Amino acid sequence: MQTFLQLVAQDLYQKIGNDLSRVAIVFPNKRASLFFNEYLAMQSDRPIWSPAYVSISELFRQLSPWKSGDPIRLVCELYKVFREETRSEETLDDFYFWGELLISDFDDVDKNLVDADRLFSNLQDLKNIMDDYDFLDSEQEEAIRQFFQNFSIERRTQLKEKFISLWDKLGDIYHHYRHNLAELGIAYEGMMYRYVMEELQPDKLKYEHYVFVGFNVLNKVETKFFERLREAGKALFYWDYDIFYTRLPRENTPPYTHEAGEFILRNLKIFPNELPEAVFDTLRKPKNVRFISAPTENAQARYLPEWIRSVTKRDLPETPVKEKENAVVLCNEALLLPVLHSIPSEVKNVNITMGFPLAQTPVYSFVSALIELQTTGYRRDTGRYQYEAVQSVLKHPYTRQLSTSAEGLEKQLTRDNRFFPLPSELKQDTFLGQIFTPKTGLSALCQYLTEMLREVAVLYRKEQETDDIFNQLYRESLFKSYTLINRLLNLIDNGELNIQIETLRRLLCRLLATSNIPFHGEPAIGMQVMGVLETRNLDFRNLIMLSLNEGQLPKAGGDSSFIPYNLRKAFGMTTIEHKNAVYAYYFYRLIQRAENVTLLYNTASEGLNRGEMSRFMLQFLVESPHTISREYLEAGQSPQSGREISVEKTPEIITRMYERYDVNRHPRSLFSPSALNTYLDCRLKFYYRYVAGLKAPDEVSAEIDSALFGTIFHRAAELVYKDLTANGKEIRKDDLEQVLSNDIKLQNYVDTAFKEEFFHVALTEKPEYNGTQLINAKVITSYLRQLLRNDLQYAPFFMEGMEKKVTEIIEIETPQGKLALNIGGTIDRIDSKDDTLRIVDYKTGGSPKTPENIKQLFTPADGRPNYIFQTFLYASIMCRKQSLKVAPSLLYIHRAASGTYSPVIEMGEARQPKILVNNFAFYEDEFRERLQTLLQEIYNPEEAFTQTEDTKKCEFCDFRELCRR
Repeated sequence: MQTFLQLVAQDLYQKIGNDLSRVAIVFPNKRASLFFNEYLAMQSDRPIWSPAYVSISELFRQLSPWKSGDPIRLVCELYKVFREETRSEETLDDFYFWGELLISDFDDVDKNLVDADRLFSNLQDLKNIMDDYDFLDSEQEEAIRQFFQNFSIERRTQLKEKFISLWDKLGDIYHHYRHNLAELGIAYEGMMYRYVMEELQPDKLKYEHYVFVGFNVLNKVETKFFERLREAGKALFYWDYDIFYTRLPRENTPPYTHEAGEFILRNLKIFPNELPEAVFDTLRKPKNVRFISAPTENAQARYLPEWIRSVTKRDLPETPVKEKENAVVLCNEALLLPVLHSIPSEVKNVNITMGFPLAQTPVYSFVSALIELQTTGYRRDTGRYQYEAVQSVLKHPYTRQLSTSAEGLEKQLTRDNRFFPLPSELKQDTFLGQIFTPKTGLSALCQYLTEMLREVAVLYRKEQETDDIFNQLYRESLFKSYTLINRLLNLIDNGELNIQIETLRRLLCRLLATSNIPFHGEPAIGMQVMGVLETRNLDFRNLIMLSLNEGQLPKAGGDSSFIPYNLRKAFGMTTIEHKNAVYAYYFYRLIQRAENVTLLYNTASEGLNRGEMSRFMLQFLVESPHTISREYLEAGQSPQSGREISVEKTPEIITRMYERYDVNRHPRSLFSPSALNTYLDCRLKFYYRYVAGLKAPDEVSAEIDSALFGTIFHRAAELVYKDLTANGKEIRKDDLEQVLSNDIKLQNYVDTAFKEEFFHVALTEKPEYNGTQLINAKVITSYLRQLLRNDLQYAPFFMEGMEKKVTEIIEIETPQGKLALNIGGTIDRIDSKDDTLRIVDYKTGGSPKTPENIKQLFTPADGRPNYIFQTFLYASIMCRKQSLKVAPSLLYIHRAASGTYSPVIEMGEARQPKILVNNFAFYEDEFRERLQTLLQEIYNPEEAFTQTEDTKKCEFCDFRELCRR
């Protein structure tokens, strides 16, 4: 395979000879020069005077008296002009992002030598004197005519008025802005290009020959520049193309212009090629072309090792493939990281032409977390940080490495549910003290970020022998971030950048997100991993393109512009059609000399990706003279069928159960009703939670789930009755009415419960409710009222206990002898009236259930009344502790509004009269007998811990992932 650059090197050497010192070779980008130099050296066995290599943008910069302006400063300078010309009070914050858009438009105006006075003339004048615009061809006139058909000047709206008033000022803004920049000695790229073209004197140029290699679409400045040099006899032109998309479509019936050849045909007509057309018939030569569809983006990267093995298998002894003849082209550059991880070890050298995204480094996430912490994460009105922002910083690897207290602090905040921690409680060591010092003002924030990055730099100062490529990248990314933030700091300190903190946050995040870290290495060696733009002028024998989807190539959507499309078209500016034609050229030019072409696309429809192959693939499928193999990637795994999990009670597990719950070994051990209910619902869950000791990690959540809602209500109710029983156990109607009439006092009880159970703050602090929490607080207050109204009808009665712990030791027979277990838990409330003691369990959700008999409480089934099991367990304990009749009760607060409501539990068969359980003594013996059997079963080695058959119970189980249900 003979590459385009080899052809150019041979021809240039034949025409100019050994001394190329007075020759400048101009490429669209600089990468091609590295490969070209190698090909040029191969033309002679003697030393050659090397030519100068320069990209087109560098050439214009060298010929310009101005320096390229910093993008941020350019926007600030434009803002000053905008304020002067329009007398607008618009802030820089509002102006900044559309100021960038305006500079982009001015850049396009200059690069295409548009007469700005005509373009930005009064729209009414433009319409009236359109016939005098003899510089417009018929197509451009039609474009302007279409603009005025769609944009009626007569029918004005508020938006149209704003557009027209600003449009009329744009000409003045344009000239004033260019004048100011020239005085400062800086320029945007288009301004530089235009000035060089207008002042160009070809006879004073540094080199005798300027060789333009591999260009495609030319803007007006470049076209004029090329013409002037050609007229002066200083220019040579080498165009790369294939007759497949240039001459052959013109010879078709009917003839047509191929999208990929549109601009090349124009260029060939104006600037004839130094190379003969005969060398540009390669796309029709034999090729192995494969189209492969993949189910995901990452699946394409995982296919790479197989592709590399397949191209090395095709090696012929007489023409072995060099690594640099293989190229991996990424249409979606976000695939870079998966691709790097997928390259197999047999590939000795890799050259990565695209930069590594700064957004994928720990430095970016650290800076982003710090910015969030000091902006949206800090409440200046209360002087507190928000937990989410604090957590992001504390969990970051850099914070963990530089602070020994970070992990413990993060766990403490989670445990205490600290939504809005104070800076003082976060400063637990020197580094955390620096991080959690609030910063106000632009300059202070930027200085803070640079200080934090200097602290992080300590981690990278020691060069380790085991330093891998990623550590080197992260070191580079640290330096890049530091210089970017410093650049902003200088603009702020010089008074150039005066914006709100929120705009600075957006600007910083965008600057960092769009930055890349260059890879260091020898570009002309090894397999090439590159983006589409880097492939210009380069040819490869074996080519694989990933993510060749519609929307990735060509890129979806046009660039935003203040200049309407029809006016852009009429004045010969860049339009979306230009860009599509450019990408079509890149695609066809890249595959024209390749021998093995593999094109992959993602079939998944997600986000912006529609799961369609690129229009270029579809077009090539129709036009291609080659047989194209259609294949698809399939994940090499089959779905795992759910397998039953059963944990046998081995001697080790039995020993652990004895050690954990034997009262003689652990007097404080406890078998709670929750543990027994868990065993009845799912034995395996009981094993995970109460034998293996597993539990879900704590987390801070602003949401209040049903369990936490109940806990807050329980605590509020306890606080109410604690006050009512301060002078005695009796609860009188007068006392309840007094509490019910005091709204502030009721709210204070709820606030205190929230502080203790949810916010975990001192009782003197005011709780910081968000909207949802405030609604929950109001609902809990209404439930508290309902409880008091219900008790008002039951009063007078005696409050025997609130949140009272009750236990009883029960002995069971096991294969290893007798075992004493402590059974019990916390009763929400115990009250007495006459000869009855009520065991009251508050319920803030759910519906009352009526068990048929005691047996049903111990039988695993969907809808088993587990709340009643718990209350009956407490009732059986209390029967042995005092002489009153025991009435187990479930008080469903949200259903207690009825005047006849009774919380006492009922039992009975369906569609049969129900019996109130107002004396548990009648059921106690059976309950205890079944409880003994249940406990013996738990300690029976023959009974394994198995999964529940009721999969509904798995929906919200903490151990669902372990069971794979």
